[in-house]
Amino acid sequence: MRLSKYFLPVSKEAPSDAAIASHQLMLRTGMVRQNGAGIYTWLPLGLRVLKKIEQIVREEMNRAGAVEMLMPTLQQADLWRESGRYEAYGKEMLRITDRHDRDMLYGPTNEELVTDVFRSYVKSYKQLPLNLYHQQWKFRDEIRPRFGVMRGREFMMKDAYSFDLTADDARHSYNRMFCAYLNTFSRLGLTGVPMRADTGPIGGELSHEFIILAETGESAVFCDKTLLDMPAPGLDLDFTSDLTAEVEKRTQYYAATEEMHDEAAFAELPEDRKVSARGIEVGHIFYFGTKYSEPMNAVVQGPDGQMVPVEMGSYGIGVSRLVGGIIEACHDENGIVWPDSVAPFHVGIINMRVGDEACDTACEQAYQALELAGIDALYDDTEDRAGGKFARMDLIGLPWQIVIGPRGLKNGVVEVKNRKTGEKSEMPLADALGKVRPE
Repeated sequence: MRLSKYFLPVSKEAPSDAAIASHQLMLRTGMVRQNGAGIYTWLPLGLRVLKKIEQIVREEMNRAGAVEMLMPTLQQADLWRESGRYEAYGKEMLRITDRHDRDMLYGPTNEELVTDVFRSYVKSYKQLPLNLYHQQWKFRDEIRPRFGVMRGREFMMKDAYSFDLTADDARHSYNRMFCAYLNTFSRLGLTGVPMRADTGPIGGELSHEFIILAETGESAVFCDKTLLDMPAPGLDLDFTSDLTAEVEKRTQYYAATEEMHDEAAFAELPEDRKVSARGIEVGHIFYFGTKYSEPMNAVVQGPDGQMVPVEMGSYGIGVSRLVGGIIEACHDENGIVWPDSVAPFHVGIINMRVGDEACDTACEQAYQALELAGIDALYDDTEDRAGGKFARMDLIGLPWQIVIGPRGLKNGVVEVKNRKTGEKSEMPLADALGKVRPE
């Protein structure tokens, strides 16, 4: 993409009400524009990142055996009355009446809707297990939306819902999602730490939040350092196998948010393994058994011929929230430092003297070569001052920069900068193009 043809409304300052780094940087880099409290227009740069996160989540859900669908944003209230949640849900639910005076709502979540889909088509245990997921915009009328996309009213969410015959089968589905989440966050350039979460009135132990560490995190977290050093299960994981060992490998170590923190248990850890930090929740998996299947009559015929309610679980990832979460975990004093997998562009090309024949030719050569190789490049072909170009590239945080100027070209070299490390080196253009290729 040529910057002169792109829409990138970068600003020097963020509004005074932007309190955290991700909110400030998303506004400064022109990723989003606020349309109202907790509601944002996603501008081109932000949308590119959002779509990359969405695609990684999709690939890992598919790899784990989940099947994608798309839900309506507006739902009939009657389904929620069946489950008993319509009256119980708070003012966060945006309730609407259509022209025929039918009660509707803007979906904050989709348990009722997916259960209705399931019960309409699945009648036998032979059709199980089943895991259906979707990624789409949802709405919760937060009483105090703040922190940009970290706590907005309109947000993109991935939700998956598993259906199984027995509680043991449901645990296997839960374990598949547990491992899929670890792989997902790893591909996003993050370490997602699974922490036991409160299951509320349902009870049991099958509920985990996935937390990434960040200085500006919303809550205090405590964990064993071993979890931070443990790699994800890997993309070659066999999701058809028993994944109990993979889950237990991680749940054996201490990890808790401040709500679930056990000071005595934490104190038993060796001092060099104690991690006390701030964290951001980016995913939550939850087994809720027959909470929805029983009142909504989502039943299947078992092997014995008896009709039984299915065992269900839900698995959420805040896709738009992850944009802010990644920035919170990956930034410095100069701007964003994107992980390679989600960067809006992989390489930024800076033309130090637009109009100079040698510079224009070399930049064009670099741009065309990267595009031909399938590498997203942002070519700064504007006539802005060099200092402004450098600051803008650092601010938007592309993994690599190739700086092409007349002085270097006279010596047969260009400058390559790694945004994460700050390392700069000079080399021939052909070598530079090889250096910035994704691994």
